[in-house]
Amino acid sequence: MLRSDVDVLVIGSGIGGLCAAGLCARAGRDVLVLEAHHQPGGAAHGFQRQGYHFESGPSLWSGLGRWPSSNPLAQVLRALDQTVEVIPYRTWDVLLPEGDLRIAVGHDDFEAVVRDLRGPEVASEWRRFVESLRPIAAAADALPLLALRPGVDGMAQLLKRGGRLLPHLAAMRHLSGSFGPLVDRHLRDPFLRHWVDLLAFLISGMPMGDTNAAAMATLFGEWFEPEAHLDYPVGGSAAVVEALVRGVKAHGGSLHTGVAVQQLHTEGDRVVGVTLTNGTQIAARQVICNADIWSTLALLPASVAPKWQRQRQATPACNGFLHLHLGFDATGLEDLPIHTVWVDDWERGIDAERNAVVLSIPSVLDPTMAPPGRHVLHAYTPASEPWEFWADLDRGSAAYQRMKQERCAVFWRVLERRIPDIRERCELIMEGTPLTHSHFLNVHQGSYGPALSAAEGLFPGVTTPLANFWLCGASTFPGIGIPPVAASGAMAAHAVLGRDTQNDLLRELEL
Repeated sequence: MLRSDVDVLVIGSGIGGLCAAGLCARAGRDVLVLEAHHQPGGAAHGFQRQGYHFESGPSLWSGLGRWPSSNPLAQVLRALDQTVEVIPYRTWDVLLPEGDLRIAVGHDDFEAVVRDLRGPEVASEWRRFVESLRPIAAAADALPLLALRPGVDGMAQLLKRGGRLLPHLAAMRHLSGSFGPLVDRHLRDPFLRHWVDLLAFLISGMPMGDTNAAAMATLFGEWFEPEAHLDYPVGGSAAVVEALVRGVKAHGGSLHTGVAVQQLHTEGDRVVGVTLTNGTQIAARQVICNADIWSTLALLPASVAPKWQRQRQATPACNGFLHLHLGFDATGLEDLPIHTVWVDDWERGIDAERNAVVLSIPSVLDPTMAPPGRHVLHAYTPASEPWEFWADLDRGSAAYQRMKQERCAVFWRVLERRIPDIRERCELIMEGTPLTHSHFLNVHQGSYGPALSAAEGLFPGVTTPLANFWLCGASTFPGIGIPPVAASGAMAAHAVLGRDTQNDLLRELEL
């Protein structure tokens, strides 16, 4: 039964919304989360078919299996007293124009790959580059995202942490800009530049010239330490979502799925509640919206904050995804990696359509994700499928099915390099497009999120011109990706709860 009056109403149960809801509930607020889809998690949700556990979104996780951790998601989970069992692993395959490589996370291992592929001078170039990033990564670590506050009092937070930040002042100037200039300053070898471009694209959906330097420096700080590894959460991304939902409920919050918001209620310049698509009205003292910016604006009356609405409506969007989900016979496939990344042609640009494919086979590490003797696979083209190819098609039409089969052929081309008989092995095949993404996730044009370049400034913050109305998720600072959206949810919670509650949280987490 839905309540008619709450302290904090959260629209959307993506990672950002759940982090915001959990921290607000932890602080004693009466919290209600509304999710239009029948499962929580947003792009990170999982679903089941015929005994296979499929993932819809992120497949690369790190920083969840250790403490202390610089990952804001790990910090929120700890604040909520929730844990996620993980399986550590170190290697993944990359199929590149230079050849097929198995690469281990970790500085020494990758340097050895570079030495074999490009020679000792290029390996030295890479080493100098990584060393140049260490002080920037240390500066980012000294300023945890959970320590930032939304709005004008953020500077007060920085000053309060002055003792910790003082040793890093020289490096901090790099944190707010794009990663491109740092790469230009240190890397000349084409392979190294292409490699960094690929990593940036996998994280942000944009090339390195548009990706935030702090995010990339943090990645290198985590991935290229001697004992670095990646974490696979047992049960997949759904297990991470379940842990956040447990945290919300354990602290008294509630979540309702299959409930869609039709409109935000305003009184003057204040948001005071919502109307659902079934006509139910819910009053709320604070509202946090985890929807993308375009969907958020569609909930507001056009007469409210019109200048801000026009400005945000003009936000450019990243391209969308093609998806392939498979359940297949695993007989004789003992040496498969959990992840394979394929790039066709560096010269086309890493973000060119169907130029990069990510394959994830989580059952390689976690057999519970598939029936005995089977593997489950999720493949996607990361943020490179143009919406205009699909905008005029109907999901039920023959033309759509033909287009889907034609565009998704790229997955089969890559898979057959490793598993020549993959088509004969399959017992379950599902192909998806930006229309699929849009339909199930209510995402604008099936997009990965805003295409806002770090070279032109930071993502907009969680604040809005409307009182008691906050945003979180990939449309807000720090941007796209699991750690950033978790941080955005925490920042929205900080805005609701105030400085004292935030400081208490930081002390408990020893941040």
